[in-house]
Amino acid sequence: MIEQYIPIFLVLGIALLIGVGMVASSTLFGPQRPNPEKSSTYESGMKPVGSTKDRMSIKYYLVAMFFIIFDLEVIFIYPWAVEFKRLYGEIGIPVFLSMLIFLVVLELGYLYAFKKGGFKWD
Repeated sequence: MIEQYIPIFLVLGIALLIGVGMVASSTLFGPQRPNPEKSSTYESGMKPVGSTKDRMSIKYYLVAMFFIIFDLEVIFIYPWAVEFKRLYGEIGIPVFLSMLIFLVVLELGYLYAFKKGGFKWD
């Protein structure tokens, strides 16, 4: 039984060795010329201004929430839709209702963002 997994462990071991080897070789052979500019804080190409305790706009979090909601919808709905047509005759209505409940919960997130003005981009 365990001998069936030997090729998988072999591939994982080789991949681990290659990854560790690349990181080690870059630190050994790569240029090491530190300077103050390289050691400074970098945030999206801009110099950091202000305190780290400043409050962020709610729009930042709403955009992140839009992304997460959309990402979850795509990740779960696409495979479900592909398989639903094939499985509809076997288990149909309960599967459809479970996805409907999932979508309603996600749409509550969109409703919250709409109420907070997240769709106004001005």
